[in-house]
Amino acid sequence: MYPSLFRFLSRLPLPVLHALGWALGWLSFGLSSRYRRKLFEHARLAGFPRSVALASVAEAGKMVTELPRLWLGGPVHLEWDGMALVEEVIADGSGVLFLTPHLGCFEITAQLVAQRFGDRLPITVLYRPARQPWLRDIMETARSRPGLSTAPTTLAGVKQLIKALKQHQGVGLLPDQVPPEGQGVWAPFFGRDAYTMTLSARLALTAGARVLLIWGERLSWGRGYRVHLRPFRPGAGGQMSQDPLEAAQQINAAMESLVRECPAQYLWSYDRYKAPAGISHAARLQAEKAQDS
Repeated sequence: MYPSLFRFLSRLPLPVLHALGWALGWLSFGLSSRYRRKLFEHARLAGFPRSVALASVAEAGKMVTELPRLWLGGPVHLEWDGMALVEEVIADGSGVLFLTPHLGCFEITAQLVAQRFGDRLPITVLYRPARQPWLRDIMETARSRPGLSTAPTTLAGVKQLIKALKQHQGVGLLPDQVPPEGQGVWAPFFGRDAYTMTLSARLALTAGARVLLIWGERLSWGRGYRVHLRPFRPGAGGQMSQDPLEAAQQINAAMESLVRECPAQYLWSYDRYKAPAGISHAARLQAEKAQDS
């Protein structure tokens, strides 16, 4: 039943899917007190008013309902902002690491890079396989397209990313995903310590890749998407730090800068400050205490 429904939704116009997403977002908001608490708390801790958190409710629902169209449906309207940055990287002949937070439509960013530059800059994206077998099959099929490959969140997947960068290709990932224990450091994100992956910095430093910031803005009324590209400016020296903690701080600061461009499209309900599975009991208690403070 679910695959058939997914394919049916993929045929609907994007404005209709976004309208359904608006309803889904507010339904989730109304039914879950835990969802509401996290939404308001995370936005407040980042310094944003309740109006921003409320605006993000519909955007979170749209993120779900737009997937069938993006994975299986026809093309959608796409716009570029900062495309020259990719042209510069290609001209330099270096690999590029695209970093995006849980902001807007992060699904569309890799698709657009592959669509526009795939013949000159193939891109590999890191992903976590879905738990449901039917969705996992659709995801793997839909995300494999000309110029676009996927790598699972495993050691083999990481090796695949390193190989792609060393071959002067592109790699995309979300550095604000909470990694497993032992694969991150505690670094500030909007002024509050969050367990932050070290993988993104290691990839850039190991392969000598250029780093670009990217995010997909969801245009109003289902009009499509605008993909924004920004240079990565880690500090006065212009270089990513070799120190894992300092590098994580630099990347978190860069992600904050993107979120500030359009805070209403950030996924504030994402549990960014959770303690990862496998963390020591003392560290978990400390993290939970910080969440409640």
